[in-house]
Amino acid sequence: MLKQIKISKIAVVVFLTILIWVWADLALDETFPLSGAVITVDDSAPNRWVSIAGRTSVPIDNIILKGPASKIAEVRRRIRDRSPNSPSFEFFLDTEQEGMAEPNEYSTFDVREFLGKSDQLRRFGLTVESCKPANLTVKVALLLEKSLPIQCFDENGNSVKHESIEPSTVSMFAPEDWGRNEPARVTLTAREIEQGRIAPILVTPYIDLPDDQRRPSRTVVKVRILPEEDLLTRSPITTATVGYVLSANLQGKYKVEVSNMNEVIGAIQIRATEQARLAYEQMRYQVRLEIDDEDAKSTETIRRELIYNFPAEFRRKDEIILDQQPVIAQFKLRRLPSAD
Repeated sequence: MLKQIKISKIAVVVFLTILIWVWADLALDETFPLSGAVITVDDSAPNRWVSIAGRTSVPIDNIILKGPASKIAEVRRRIRDRSPNSPSFEFFLDTEQEGMAEPNEYSTFDVREFLGKSDQLRRFGLTVESCKPANLTVKVALLLEKSLPIQCFDENGNSVKHESIEPSTVSMFAPEDWGRNEPARVTLTAREIEQGRIAPILVTPYIDLPDDQRRPSRTVVKVRILPEEDLLTRSPITTATVGYVLSANLQGKYKVEVSNMNEVIGAIQIRATEQARLAYEQMRYQVRLEIDDEDAKSTETIRRELIYNFPAEFRRKDEIILDQQPVIAQFKLRRLPSAD
């Protein structure tokens, strides 16, 4: 009997000790400045377009939290262990839950109240003492379902010509003023473009709303890219103008005498897109002949390959290439009497 009484007393003491420690921990509330948190739009509703201060995500860098010391310590550990460049906390704004489902501009969205209701903070038993900004403007607009054409682009934003897209249009939610001919986009990597030339590939179209919010389609489309050779058309540049590139040491002192001028300025066979061909024809010089200072010392005919002055923009995108062997210019430098 005495043994049972002693065990009961010990249990009561242990219970009271734990209760005192818990009470002491709860009594020792701390404040903690939280930075690196963001509020992000919940875009799960396909027919609703929400932006916060004109963006999809807004940083909240000045949040003062209050709560038990042990819970504050948990928050510190969580922040310390998070992935680099990730927010300390990310709070998702569902406008329907916040009573902002109707299309409108809500200029007095109470940030402190919103954060205080967050499950993330309530789970830690923390309250929000203050935050900056205290209010934000939330804009809610409805999107209309539209049938949009599809256009392919590479990762640099350049248009990619396709052979076929199935289906050729896609039903998507877009702003009311979205143009009839504004396409849904498909962005392809270099690898996908190469694969698409061999066999159709499956990709998801999307639209980018004005606040850089990307909305993917619910439909996956099948894209086949034109074979590379079909992108460029063979065509001659019938009249070429040659430009001489020589240093100031030779200018006004020597004349370039080309013995095979007909070949130098003759027709140039190229393969190019129509836009690239027109740009090349409008260049001041279609070919360049570079003259070295050492050439002035030679008494023999000098042979040098012409440089084809393709527009850099189209050359960089491989939209214009030479479709013949480069012409070799044959020339001499004759000293001008005025130089003597």
